[in-house]
Amino acid sequence: MNITKNITWVLAVLLGTVFTSCNSNDDFGSQAIEIPGITIDGDIDCCSAEEALQVYRFLQTVKIIPELSTVVDGQYNVFAYSKTGSFHTGYNEIFFVATKKKNGNYIKNFNIDGLSPLMLMVKMNMKHSTPVGGKAESFNKDYLAVKRTWVSFVMNSSEAGSWTLGYNVSVLGNKGGIEAKDIVVDALPEGQQWLKSFKVGDDTYYLSLVNPIDWQTGKNTITAYVSKKNTPATTPYGLAEQQFSIEIDPRMPDMGNHTSPDNVALTRQADGSYQGTVNLTMTGRWRIHLAIKDAQGNVVAGGDDLTDGFSSIYWEVTI
Repeated sequence: MNITKNITWVLAVLLGTVFTSCNSNDDFGSQAIEIPGITIDGDIDCCSAEEALQVYRFLQTVKIIPELSTVVDGQYNVFAYSKTGSFHTGYNEIFFVATKKKNGNYIKNFNIDGLSPLMLMVKMNMKHSTPVGGKAESFNKDYLAVKRTWVSFVMNSSEAGSWTLGYNVSVLGNKGGIEAKDIVVDALPEGQQWLKSFKVGDDTYYLSLVNPIDWQTGKNTITAYVSKKNTPATTPYGLAEQQFSIEIDPRMPDMGNHTSPDNVALTRQADGSYQGTVNLTMTGRWRIHLAIKDAQGNVVAGGDDLTDGFSSIYWEVTI
């Protein structure tokens, strides 16, 4: 065996140990990788050893969601992850990974779609959905075996209502998924409000702010999604086709409502998200007041619609 092949084989064996450790707490009967003279590179459905190591490292930054993990055709494990292993109101990223049960190898060729969150409102005896991302996609060239999508919950679980979540999966042409699993959606801490709604005519839209928990003092890229409520309301709310722009006015309500300079309005990007810049000059609680404009530049929601001169539509972020 030449030096290159020997290094690859050693890396594959090390990865085998890593995969076993990674999946040892799941309920799907995963086994240790056995490599009888075959490296991970020899598995045509799998990542290279180097790619697999990158995936493993990424998975150390997230936590598994056991209730959303499943088995497909008795041959493949599908694992779901979020940053905390749980859900909260507003925007949540969900990551998916598929592995072969017989050896733990990661698989690139799998698809996740049909994300279907549903809330049962107990007293009203009605159901509704919430904003979702589309088909899960690889989000980074280093993580081709990790698929990502998102869901933005309009309210938390409580005695008044409970959530279920399901999705469809296809692994190497074998179909499966989860129809509807009970999940818990926690309320965000005080000083955090990441989802707001507004109406234009008879239509309801939702503004989902992406991961402001990662912000720091100074300039931050601000990303959001605009989703449109569906009819019937039990159908997941996809991205709005209408194009808007979102003016932002960050204020500190605990510090005399002072603002900050050099903020840039959010405009729609090629991927359907909205991006701009928010400048937070100090730590504390910020209300990011919003004025939503249509494609012609007319303010259709928010703006100066309160007696105090601030928008009634705002995200709230504490850094």
